[in-house]
Amino acid sequence: HQSPATQHDFVAEAYRITNGVVLPVGYVSVGKDTFLKSLECRRPRGLMVSFGNASGALDPMAPGLLAQKGSLFLTRPSLAHYTVDRSELEWRAGELFQWIAAGDLSLRIDRMLPLEQAAEAHRLLGVADTNR
Repeated sequence: HQSPATQHDFVAEAYRITNGVVLPVGYVSVGKDTFLKSLECRRPRGLMVSFGNASGALDPMAPGLLAQKGSLFLTRPSLAHYTVDRSELEWRAGELFQWIAAGDLSLRIDRMLPLEQAAEAHRLLGVADTNR
């Protein structure tokens, strides 16, 4: 069974959309199914930001692979590390709400579920892996 993330050649699509430009930064939310192929879209010294595990946690990886792909940088951020105290949380949230108010960031709410369906909401977000 292939996940939707692996049914299409997103590397070719990225090059098509950017007219062949290699991207400086990549944000990978899917996880295991797309991470390694995402490395193909980065320019030398590019940045990979892995922030999700919808298809599962990343497999262990030798750091040398990042060198082979162009001396790439890799980060796995956690929101908790970017909001370590109340003032930082207010600063970051304030910027976010300013972008929304200015129309620089638009939000799309796919669906709303009642609290009783919290498990389903987590499944839809890729938070809970129901296969394990």
